[in-house]
Amino acid sequence: MNDANPSTKVMLSAAERQQRIDLAACYRLVAQFGWDDLIFTHISARIPGPEHHFLINPYGMSFDEISASSLVKVDLHGRKVGDSPYEINPAGFTIHSAIHAARDDAGCVLHVHSVNGIAVSAQEEGVLPLSQHSIFVLSSLAYHDYEGVALNDEEKPRLVRDLGDKRFLVLRNHGLLTVGRSVAEAFVAMYLLETTCMIQVRAQSGGGKLRRIGTDIVAAAQAQWQEVTHGAGGSLAWPALLRKLDRADPGFRS
Repeated sequence: MNDANPSTKVMLSAAERQQRIDLAACYRLVAQFGWDDLIFTHISARIPGPEHHFLINPYGMSFDEISASSLVKVDLHGRKVGDSPYEINPAGFTIHSAIHAARDDAGCVLHVHSVNGIAVSAQEEGVLPLSQHSIFVLSSLAYHDYEGVALNDEEKPRLVRDLGDKRFLVLRNHGLLTVGRSVAEAFVAMYLLETTCMIQVRAQSGGGKLRRIGTDIVAAAQAQWQEVTHGAGGSLAWPALLRKLDRADPGFRS
């Protein structure tokens, strides 16, 4: 990896180097899928090890140009670890640091302002059981009420409380968030959540009566999801997504 600061290259562990590559790939994919909202959302990934450091995007860089070496390493207090010419999004740090601190399983936290996601987040009933995609989301879904731009540390305990141990979070009137043990898991979860929202918005736009899936089917969805995806989908879909990126532009690895 061609690190932005050559002097730090030898200091990177193999685990951090791989996490940087995966997170940079995730940013590129979010841009490809059209979920990036210019530069104003964020994805973070914990670096394996006892330090509790994590990586987040350089604020001001578009997602389709983020590379492994441009990611900013910070601690849970928002202090940069190592040299970087970039700052981070303060709202992004508030949300992500709260979840990383509270959830040991939060290897990656992915937050987007997708159009379909915000549309559903503004609906009183939230996500509806209208599709096969939706039953997997509903089996591990939480909601958090809008409190304004996430700059206030006092919101952190409420955010953590509302998320609980769930994989999917709808930030009402704001957007979507997923938590994964890995970058791959968080991305596959976001694909599922955003697709659920897109299907719902399109179904509603038809104006006809909607047919809802029964609660008994939703209740069984979590076990089915684990079986079909071999855990949470990351090990199946992620290698193919990386190959797709490599064919288009392998620059995310640099």
